[in-house]
Amino acid sequence: MLAPFSDRPWFAQVQIWQLNATLKWTLAALTAAGFWFAWWARIHLGRLWSDWLTKKAGHHVVDTGPYRLVRHPIYLGVIFAAFATAIEKGTSFALFGAAVLAFAFYTKARREERFLRLELGEDTYDAYARKTAMLVPFTCRPPN
Repeated sequence: MLAPFSDRPWFAQVQIWQLNATLKWTLAALTAAGFWFAWWARIHLGRLWSDWLTKKAGHHVVDTGPYRLVRHPIYLGVIFAAFATAIEKGTSFALFGAAVLAFAFYTKARREERFLRLELGEDTYDAYARKTAMLVPFTCRPPN
């Protein structure tokens, strides 16, 4: 469906800014780095990874590899890649989409943390949470 007085679809927005080729390639590399970080975290988690909240045999706090930097490195990597892509696109639609994705992952991470506190023990998980930031490295705060 075309917007009135326009030859563009409603979702095809005008770029807010234009970037030179070097910046575009830098943002493409940052997007790849975000996905690589998420992939590293997924591989590092191994058999403890699940797309559903479930307790696995031998379930424990993983605090090595990317999990020593943040408690949710898979989400961080995807959020980082989304924002790098949105900045490269330079549209309000892309930036809004990245923000919605970040909020959704933040909400999901909070739900996972409640589950992990119940399953692994509040003291165990809170000790990890005190020394490791949730999504933004080096911004550790005590859990709520």
